[in-house]
Amino acid sequence: MKMGKFFGIIFFCGLLFPCREVLSGLSCAVSPRAMQNVLSDAILQNGLLQQHLQGLVLPNIMGDGGLLSSPTSITGLHLVKVRLPRLSVVLLPGIGVQLTVTAKLELSGNCLVGLLSDLIDILVDVNITANIKCTNFESSTVQVIIEDCLCVLGAIKIKLLSGLLSLSVNDIVLNKLTATLPGLLCPVVDIVINLVNIQLMGTLNAVIPVGTAGTIHYQLASLPFTSGLFLGLDLDGAVQQVGGSIIPHDSSPSALPPLLDKLLVLGLPQSFLTAVLSLLLQIPPQTFPCTPEAFSGARHLQEAITALVPSGCSVCRGSSALSIRITLAGKPLILLEENKATVRLSVMIQVFVKRLDGSILNLLLLKADLGLNARVSIAGGRLVLGLSLGSTSLSLESSDVGISNISSLKPHFSGLLVDTFLPLMNAALSIGIPLPNVLGIPLLKVEIQI
Repeated sequence: MKMGKFFGIIFFCGLLFPCREVLSGLSCAVSPRAMQNVLSDAILQNGLLQQHLQGLVLPNIMGDGGLLSSPTSITGLHLVKVRLPRLSVVLLPGIGVQLTVTAKLELSGNCLVGLLSDLIDILVDVNITANIKCTNFESSTVQVIIEDCLCVLGAIKIKLLSGLLSLSVNDIVLNKLTATLPGLLCPVVDIVINLVNIQLMGTLNAVIPVGTAGTIHYQLASLPFTSGLFLGLDLDGAVQQVGGSIIPHDSSPSALPPLLDKLLVLGLPQSFLTAVLSLLLQIPPQTFPCTPEAFSGARHLQEAITALVPSGCSVCRGSSALSIRITLAGKPLILLEENKATVRLSVMIQVFVKRLDGSILNLLLLKADLGLNARVSIAGGRLVLGLSLGSTSLSLESSDVGISNISSLKPHFSGLLVDTFLPLMNAALSIGIPLPNVLGIPLLKVEIQI
């Protein structure tokens, strides 16, 4: 699939992240260190592995003895505790993740040697290595399978309560556990990995409200991909109005620039941001009198308009009758350049008076094309945009009283928009764009690059 240049906003979180290329839509890449922390929390710190190993059914160990040994029987062998569990992760390019768990398993049971009954404690070092592959992408979810699970036993320490341990007991236990434990542990790891997959997929496939305006449904857009440096997750976000349809945006793959020394990288493409702006900037038409109470430059604007009105239009000159209506025209568009974000937006400005019979006389109908400078920040797991007026292009659509030259009005209407309409837009954007809690990695110490 051909990848185009990526126009978007990139978030860097944490340390130790080398990245080459990830896809857009909403994309993120996760370093091996971050992936290791995530899996360690989910598997070890939350007790998931201990919980499922607790249910291990260990076979009885029988030894018939030899010429010089008594028959041995070890029954009721069960897991007491998982000691010193550690987890490490290696990313396998094009394959997936290699997960290694090392631990000491403390086992306990009943031991009968000849006619002597005793309690037996066994401490065995285990090293489990599993190659995990994502497959069967369907409906924004993936299945994980374990390819090649290798379980190697290390040192085994055996202790009887009486302290009397024959070499034959040691050999019997060692041989039996070596033959049976790997076949018991790998299925447990498979169960645990699938449960963790469901848990982590929930952080990627999430519906997040955007205030009361609508929702963003973040979801996995394709199979995860791996290099030796990062795990890439290609996410997309469906932007939907409350009770309405999905706002379309282009989700075609693109290449992000190289990113170094970070735990997590998220990319928000220009098209996605534009769709969310359309959701947030749903401001109803605003009508207000042209008075100093409504905005600071009202008197100067009214004087400038009155100066352009033909002398024969007496109804145009009543100061209390002049009203203004501002209406959004079309959809907003965000344009991203290096270290710069601009929102393009058009509004219709109607200046009118109401006659005694209730009819409307349009002095001016103007179209203002605005270039708004956007400040970008992260607050509370949300991307927040703040707008300021950069440029205004004013054009005359119509005038019922014959006004044709509006060049003198541009600074007055720019002031009008700054005083009245810009605060409404910033208030609408202040709730921010909620970002997904990808793999439970918090957005801390975030750097932003446009």
